[in-house]
Formats: sequence, structure tokens, C-alpha cells
Amino acid sequence: MKITRKTVLSKSLLIAGLSLLLCAEAWFGYHVSVLSNQQQEIKTDYSVANNITFGILSVDQWREKMAAVVDQKVNEFNMTSLQKKDLQKKVAKQLNGLVDQAVAEVNKPQKSIGGKLKKLAFNAIVDPEEIKAEVPTFAATIVEKINKPASKKRIKSIISSKVDQLEKETFDNTEPASVTVKRHIYKKYHVNNTPDFEKTIHSKLSSNQTLLYKYTYAMIGCLLLALSLWLFLKRQVSLHTTLYILSLLFAFVLLLVGITASIIEVDARIQSLNFTLLSEKLAFNNQVLFFQSKSITGVIASLVQQPKPDSVLVGILIMLFVIILPVLRMVGKGVLIWGREKYADHKLVRFLALDLGKWDMADVMVVGIAMTYIGLNGILQSQLSSLNIQEELLSTVTQNNTSLQPGYYIFVAYVVYVSLLSLILKRIKPIEK
Repeated sequence: MKITRKTVLSKSLLIAGLSLLLCAEAWFGYHVSVLSNQQQEIKTDYSVANNITFGILSVDQWREKMAAVVDQKVNEFNMTSLQKKDLQKKVAKQLNGLVDQAVAEVNKPQKSIGGKLKKLAFNAIVDPEEIKAEVPTFAATIVEKINKPASKKRIKSIISSKVDQLEKETFDNTEPASVTVKRHIYKKYHVNNTPDFEKTIHSKLSSNQTLLYKYTYAMIGCLLLALSLWLFLKRQVSLHTTLYILSLLFAFVLLLVGITASIIEVDARIQSLNFTLLSEKLAFNNQVLFFQSKSITGVIASLVQQPKPDSVLVGILIMLFVIILPVLRMVGKGVLIWGREKYADHKLVRFLALDLGKWDMADVMVVGIAMTYIGLNGILQSQLSSLNIQEELLSTVTQNNTSLQPGYYIFVAYVVYVSLLSLILKRIKPIEK
């Protein structure tokens, strides 16, 4: 076939244009992978700082919150008129009881002459009814003394000291770890307290997620533009080889990003727990029960690092069928479409390009991830719903944030894209026998 100047110019323009588009896709893909890893790191830090072990399951946290409520109630306590009357009645009852007890003690049978003389003198001088008549006055005086500012201050001080003593005696071993972890994580995000940490994390995650999906859509947009060229150039047979090889590079970028970016997040948490104590609410918010975020390479690494041989074998098989064989398949297609008889007609090349598809399990991986997500999401939703409680003294609200991530959608785009390239390969002339 004679190569004309027009053909050379067309190929040059095609290579230049697709190279720019490929660079754009690679740039977007790089940012998707980086942002995905950043999001995973931020959420992991957040899940550690807000882990249920350092919150709802921590005796220290309950102790601090309960002590704060008791201290507040003690400091705010003031007797109402009704409470004063009720206390006065109880004091009067106790005083009357003491008078009866004293009289009974004196009137007991006495054996000694001194005891008999004391009993005689007491009955001659003391009238128990007269003393009881003064009891209401004594009770009112006592209640009045108790309600003086100085007396109330002393009583509150005694109660607070007892609460503090109980607080010091009640502890577990999570507080040192919690303080150390939070200090390290707060320093990492340049904050000093929980409210600032929550605000910073939510702000970072919001902006990160916006950019992550923006770059994901941009990658898919580049892919669609590359595919659209096949419609415009379907009759330009001389450009098919160049176009196909460059199209394979687009597929390689998709695969690379699809296996390194996060594909699924499992996030289960107790959004809020409110417990009523002395008419005050003790609240725990955003308590993380479980969090994991994994990419395909992350899954492989986790399996290979397991001490069990069967886990290692599964990790190796996933790497073989989802990463290595797809790459070999793309290489085989590239060599086949290149058209050099020495290589294109080689049995190994034709096997890699045409027959290896039955061993390529990328499409199976897509279905497997989707089924895993559906199963996990259903199980978590069911289990978390049983933890939702709405009672007078206790209420809890759970939250399931399990979701598929951009890495999964990019991997799906790769599977669909290489399937289309396989169909295109069967139609173009260089592979005809």
C-alpha cells in the first residue's frame, strides 16, 4: 500500500491529538488515584479518633459525662418552697423520734440509787410534750440554716468531693490510648479540640469528594472522545492500526487507575446515642463501629500478607486473572494489530490477543464486587436497624455509609472499553486470515 503525504499527515495529527487526550486521561487518572488514597487516609484517621472503643465502650467517657451532669446538678440545686416544707416535716419527725428515744432511755428500770434519782429528777423537771411542742420551731430553724448561702456552699463542696473521689476510683485502660491517638491525629490536622476536628474533616472530605468525582467524569469523557474517533474514522483503514494501538494505551491507563483507586467503602456507625440522667442528656455522636476502604491492589496485598496459605493463593489468583492476564491480553492485541508477520502470526501472540479472553476475569471481578457490595450493604442495614432504639431514657440512631467508590466505576469503564476494543479487533483488516 502506497503511503501518501496525506496519510502521513493524517497519522501525525491523529497521534498528536490522541497523545494529548491520553495525557489528559493519565493526568485525571493520577489525581483520581491520589485523591482516593487521601480520602481513605482521612476517613481512616476519623474512624480511629471516633472509634466506639474510645467512646460508648469507654468507662472513662461515661465517667466524665456523668460526673459533669452530677456536678452541674449540685451547683444548680436550690430548694423550692414545697421542698423546704417537705424537709421540715422530715426533720420534725426525726426530732420527735429522738425525744421519744431519750425519754424511753431515761424511764428504763434503774437498779442503782443514782439512776433512780436521775429518773425522778427528769420526770419532775422535764415535760416531753412541751419539748415536742417546740419541735416544729426547731425544724424550721434547721431548714433555714441549711438554706443559708454558706451552708449550701459547704454541702455542695462535700457532695462534689465525694463525686470527684468516685470519679478517680472509676477508670479503664482506654484513656491513655485515646489521649495519645487524638493528640497525634489532631496535630496532623492542626486542630486542638473535637469540634474543630469534626469541622476540618468534613470540609476536607467534601472538597475531596467533589474533586474526585470531577476527575472521574473527566477520565470517562476522555474515553468517550477516543471511542468516538472510531465512528469518524471507520472508513480510514490506513489509520486503524495507529488508532487501535493508542486506544489500547487508554485501556491501560483505565486499568491502572481502576486497580489502585478505592473500589468500596464499608462504614457502619452509631450516628447518635442519647442517655437521660437526672433530666440531662448524655450524648455520643458519630461513633464508628467499623470502617474499611479497599482498592483491588489493597485487597490483593491484604490477602497475600495473611498467614493462611489459602488466602495467599486467592490473592495471587486475583492478581493473575485481574491484572497480569489483562495486561498480557492488551500487549498481544497491540502486537497483532501492528501487523508485522514475524510477530503477528506467532501462535503465542494470537493466543494472547484472541484466546486469552476466556481467562481474563476482569468482568467477573466487576460482578463479584457488585455482589459483595449488595450483600454487605444488606447485612449491615439489617444489623444496624436492630440497634435503633427510641425509648424515654435511651435513644440511638445508626448510619450505614457503605458505598461503591470511583475506582469501581473506572474499573467497570475499563471492562466495557476493552470489550468494545475486542469487537473492533474482529472487524478490522489486519487480523483477517
